Amino acid sequence: MPARDSDSHPLRFTQLMEHLDLDAIRLQLEERRDGMRERVDALAESPELGAAQGFGKRIGDGTVEAISRMTEIGVGSSLEEGLARTERALAKLDEGTYGICDVCGDPIPPGRHQAMPDSVLCVECAGAQRRARDPRRR
Repeated sequence: MPARDSDSHPLRFTQLMEHLDLDAIRLQLEERRDGMRERVDALAESPELGAAQGFGKRIGDGTVEAISRMTEIGVGSSLEEGLARTERALAKLDEGTYGICDVCGDPIPPGRHQAMPDSVLCVECAGAQRRARDPRRR
């Protein structure tokens, strides 16, 4: 995607950043990162010996446990993606680029950061990324 001209925005990047409390955002992101790391670590632990069950011959023979484990795997993948986003947002705070879209280089509006402090993409680029991953969202 070609870079857009940030000067076309009514508010310049510095004006946008004045609306954000970066210290509070950093604290929120660090707390979120630590919580997600704990959840990912807990999901990564091996089940106790004898606790893992597969699908049995009859409905109910380990089906609930198997479905629960598959759900945990999906949750774990989602947590890992969120953790990567959160760590990237923290890195951008360190670099001084927090609030700039990683793809197009345009400022990310403060409202997006208030709603999603781990945002590293503007709305347009995030939508394009989602559509590329899931063509059904077009």
